[in-house]
Amino acid sequence: QVQLVESGGGLVQPGGALRLSCAASGFTFSSWKMTWVRQPPGKGLEWVSSITSGGVIITYADSVKGRFTISRDNAKNTLYLQMNSLKPEDTAVYYCVKGSYSSTERGQGTQVTVSS
Repeated sequence: QVQLVESGGGLVQPGGALRLSCAASGFTFSSWKMTWVRQPPGKGLEWVSSITSGGVIITYADSVKGRFTISRDNAKNTLYLQMNSLKPEDTAVYYCVKGSYSSTERGQGTQVTVSS
């Protein structure tokens, strides 16, 4: 079965950085588009970024463009999200998703809290 395990979240000060990882198993990772979404406290899911199977096409939400970088290592079945210049409004549970934003196949999430 599909397993997606996120890690790398934590508490960071504004302006800081974190790198999230998502270890994938149970499917052919290299054949699938992957997506990061997030859920801020008390709000719905927000799309953050997507990357195609080969990593050629990458898209970002306007709110994170220029600060976040999505990448993948198909040899390691791992998806990454490098987050720089973090802001308090980036506080959320971050999930990796198999496929597009609308997919229900996602991990358990990792908490990112940006606060001084």
